[in-house]
Amino acid sequence: MSVVRVSDEVRRAVHAGSPVLALESTIFTHGLPRPRNLEVARDAEALVRSLGVTPATIGVVAGVPTVGLSDAEIEQLSRTDDVVKASLRDLPLAAVKCLSAGTTVAATAHLAHLAGVRVFSTGGLGGVHRGAQETFDESADLGTLATLPLVVVSAGVKSILDIPLTLERLETLNLAVVGYRTTDYPGFYIADSGHDIEYSADSPDEIARMALARDELGIAATLLVANPVKPERELDPALHDEVLGRALAAASDQGVTGHDTTPFLLDFFQRETGGRSLDVNVDVYRGNVALGAEIALALAGAHR
Repeated sequence: MSVVRVSDEVRRAVHAGSPVLALESTIFTHGLPRPRNLEVARDAEALVRSLGVTPATIGVVAGVPTVGLSDAEIEQLSRTDDVVKASLRDLPLAAVKCLSAGTTVAATAHLAHLAGVRVFSTGGLGGVHRGAQETFDESADLGTLATLPLVVVSAGVKSILDIPLTLERLETLNLAVVGYRTTDYPGFYIADSGHDIEYSADSPDEIARMALARDELGIAATLLVANPVKPERELDPALHDEVLGRALAAASDQGVTGHDTTPFLLDFFQRETGGRSLDVNVDVYRGNVALGAEIALALAGAHR
C-alpha cells in the first residue's frame, strides 16, 4: 500500500485526463499570518475550481503525505502550531514520526508527480542564496525540479536570493525558463529583477505545447514559467531595494544564517513595508494560480 494518499477527486481527474493543478501548503502553514492564511488557501482552491480545474493542495497530515487535502485538513494545518515545514528529504522522517507538515516546492513537486499531476503553481521558487560561493547554500527546489517533468508557475525566485547565480544554476541543471509574455525575469515582489531570459510565451496553449515537446524529446526536467506580478501591484522597486539592503545588513549583524535566513528576511520585509509585501505575496500567488489553471486546461486539451 502506498504511503502517499491521493484524494478520490484528484485520482478520478488524473485518471480521466482532466485538468488538475497542484498547490503547495507552506504558503498557509508558514508563509502567511492567521487568519489570512486559511482565507488565501480557500480562495486559491475556489479560483481553480471556477476555471474548470481540480485543485490538488498538497501537505502531510499526521505523517501521511496527501495529494488533494480536504477543506478540513487545510483548516487543520493552517491553525495548528506544531506543523513543520517539509522539504523532499523530510518526507520519510515526517511519515515515520507521524508529523503534520506544510510541503515546500521540492516536496510538493515530488508528490504531485507521484500522483500524476503535471502542473503546479507556487509563489516564488527557492534558489541560490547570497554568499553561496562560501556557504554552498542552495535550495533543494532546484535539484528536485531538474528531475521531474512538470510545469511549474512562479513569479521567479524570491528577490532576497542571488538571482544571477540562480539563473546560471538553472541553466546548468537544464531547467528551461520561459517568461509569460515577457523576457524580464521577475523577482517575486517586483515585476522585473533587472535580469533577462531568452524566451517568452504568449499563451497557456504555447506553454502546453512546449511541455509536450519536452516530453517527446525525453527530457525529464521541469519547465519553469516565470509569471511577473502586475506592475501596478508590485512593491515599489526603490522601496524594495532600500528594505532589502537593510534586511541583509540586519541578518549579518544578528548572525542569521542557513535555513533561518529566508524567514528572517521575509519577516523583515513585512514589518518594514507595513504589510505591503504581504499583499504583494498574495497577489503574486493568485496570479500564478490562475495562470497554472489555464495551463492545466491547455495541457489536458492537447492530450485529447
